Amino acid sequence: MLLFDMDGTLIDSNGVWKDVDREFLARRGLPYTHAYYEGVAHTILPLAAKFTREYCRLSESCEDIIAEWMEMAKDAYAHVTVKPGVRAYLKQCRAEGRRMAVVTSSVPEHCRTALTHLDLMKYFEGVTLAHDLGLEKKSPELWLAAAETYGVRPEDCTVFDDSLSACKGARGARMRVVGVYDGFFAQDETAMRGFCDVYIKSFEELLLPPRREVRP
Repeated sequence: MLLFDMDGTLIDSNGVWKDVDREFLARRGLPYTHAYYEGVAHTILPLAAKFTREYCRLSESCEDIIAEWMEMAKDAYAHVTVKPGVRAYLKQCRAEGRRMAVVTSSVPEHCRTALTHLDLMKYFEGVTLAHDLGLEKKSPELWLAAAETYGVRPEDCTVFDDSLSACKGARGARMRVVGVYDGFFAQDETAMRGFCDVYIKSFEELLLPPRREVRP
């Protein structure tokens, strides 16, 4: 079974949160650092808020931090775009009878908005939300839970993700991993290439060449 991350893998949306993070910190006179990015990237909102509150020594509650983030993100997911080659690859896999699902740490509301807006939901059996399980994608338990949901063995799953930590979590669950390039994680490209079973810059690399008609 094929398990796809959403943000940065299927859709070009990582920039939404980078902009939110920069503005959130700027409002408090704080710099956007690599350490902060490492603490919140591809993390479910409750844990990202907890990290932010402690790292930035804020007096606001985690609930208030999340509310501010959600207000700043607003309807951004209604305007995100699908990444190159994704739609064609999903169509190709569906034609081959491959089972597919989404595993994401995205906010449930944003996930539904994006997949509906881009008409991608029709390709997937379902969506596993890390937010609902209270697990991070770097945790093998999340990937094992996804496999159990769809009644498949972990070793029969292939994960597509742009985050090195998520790929490590999936590998810890005995899954095959395909690293997907995204500019948000560009600094991890060398490590991803060394760790993943396959690494792609674009889903266009996975498309089969069109069949040629052969004259009788």
